[in-house]
Amino acid sequence: MSESAQQGMAGGKKAWLIPVLCLIAGGGLIGISTNLAKFAGEVGLTPLAFLFWSITGAAFILLSYACLRRELPPLSKPTLSYYLVAALVSVAGSNLIFFSAIPHVGASFVALIISLPPLLTYLAAIILKIERFTKLRALGVVAALAGAGVLAARKFAAPDASVFWIGLALCGPVLLAIGNIYRTLYWPDNLSPSALAPGMLIAASMLLGLVSILPNYSLAVSLAEMLPLGLIAVQAFVFAGQFLLLFLLQKTGGPVLLSLLGSVGAVVGVPVAIFLQGENPPEGLFLGASLIALGVVLVTYGGVKMATSSQQTR
Repeated sequence: MSESAQQGMAGGKKAWLIPVLCLIAGGGLIGISTNLAKFAGEVGLTPLAFLFWSITGAAFILLSYACLRRELPPLSKPTLSYYLVAALVSVAGSNLIFFSAIPHVGASFVALIISLPPLLTYLAAIILKIERFTKLRALGVVAALAGAGVLAARKFAAPDASVFWIGLALCGPVLLAIGNIYRTLYWPDNLSPSALAPGMLIAASMLLGLVSILPNYSLAVSLAEMLPLGLIAVQAFVFAGQFLLLFLLQKTGGPVLLSLLGSVGAVVGVPVAIFLQGENPPEGLFLGASLIALGVVLVTYGGVKMATSSQQTR
């Protein structure tokens, strides 16, 4: 093998190190987030209040970080539209669905179905020619989807299944997939992840605030106890890290690798829900989790091969 080819392979692997690390860290934060949402319900926080104040805190954290980097979110008509649409599908809508469903279907189930977006994202990316079709990555996406499908089917078949909440929870991954594609297609020119992330979270906070106008939706949080406030603070930092890593991964790894954040989140979130929160393991957990893990490996490895091949042909 020539020296230039070896350098190309090394460059391709190095280029994929950052997105893979972002995938692992960001997915881990998603798994933690779903369990914090369940715990929040147990200490008296409503899903909307917990989500609104956590997102608002995360927006403040990332805005402070953007100020330090002198990369404040720009305010123009295209960027404002980007913030609002991305906030609706990627943050406010999807997370409100997930956080509301967790008390009814469990944190472990929600953590698992967040792994569903890869197929929808991959199909859309292929149709829109954002991604090049490869058999290895397609097989990985199908494996991850099959694993989540096994778990969802077993959940529907349970005697105490809440069909409404299961069905509503399954709408969340659709919004996430739409968000993955939208943020890729309409990423504003010459803007960094640290500039876009706080803009999206500020817009999400505003949208969630509007939801509180509806009857029976309140943003009130009891100030008599420190535990709910501490939980909101922890979730704010989790969200800040999660969404900053999301934009970094989007920029460096593309929409399909990005969609596997949920699969990694499932690998982290399900054991936490079972062993630390005392949930019963979902039916078909071993088969479903194994297929999801296989999908993550195949799609990640397929991405490394694509990067290496691209470097060699230059």
